[in-house]
Amino acid sequence: MIEHRPHASLGAARHGWLDAKHHFSFADYRDPARMHWGALRVWNDDTIAAGTGFDPHPHADMEIITYVREGAISHEDNLGNRGRTEAGDVQVMSAGSGIVHSEYNLEPIATRIFQIWIYPDSRGGEPSWGSKPFPKADRSGAFVALASGMAGDDGALPIRADARVLGATLKAGESADYRLGAGRSGYLVLSAGSARVNGVALRAGDGAAIRDEDMVRVEAGEDTELILVDTRE
Repeated sequence: MIEHRPHASLGAARHGWLDAKHHFSFADYRDPARMHWGALRVWNDDTIAAGTGFDPHPHADMEIITYVREGAISHEDNLGNRGRTEAGDVQVMSAGSGIVHSEYNLEPIATRIFQIWIYPDSRGGEPSWGSKPFPKADRSGAFVALASGMAGDDGALPIRADARVLGATLKAGESADYRLGAGRSGYLVLSAGSARVNGVALRAGDGAAIRDEDMVRVEAGEDTELILVDTRE
């Protein structure tokens, strides 16, 4: 089963400095049919104006993955972590028992990010933060694990969940396969381009909620960049 979620159907919030699209219920956007997908709780498509951002605020008991699409995001938290994550790269914050952080776009241009929240396997634990570059050339034509709590994904940023966040870039006419398997839920979003996912047509910004599909095949209609989250149901 693949449920196509067009970009135009997503929740929306405009705050002047922030233009957000919500794949799942978030803040003032509430849709009982879109509360979560497996252990995936939040997928926000955010455009942050230059010189603005999220002031310090707390999180707990959530794995928060940020994929930078354009520009860069600068992170600072109460543990002393500081870092700048730029386009194509990923940061992960395991909120654990509690963390306070800020995220600012200190660039002269707008920054665009996907922010993804996944429920951890257990509550509590020491909070942590990390960032890592993932050159797009390294995921050309294939899925590459960017953040993972699953065995064998040694090159990915660690998360504390039975889940995996993957990225792929495909040239027009290329395809890539990913085995989802039984008891798993997938959620796929195109960052750019157009593609068919098991025959379902998607365009940039669209989501695909996937369940009961052993194999996921993505066929690019044009140069395409995508992110896929694989979680337990």
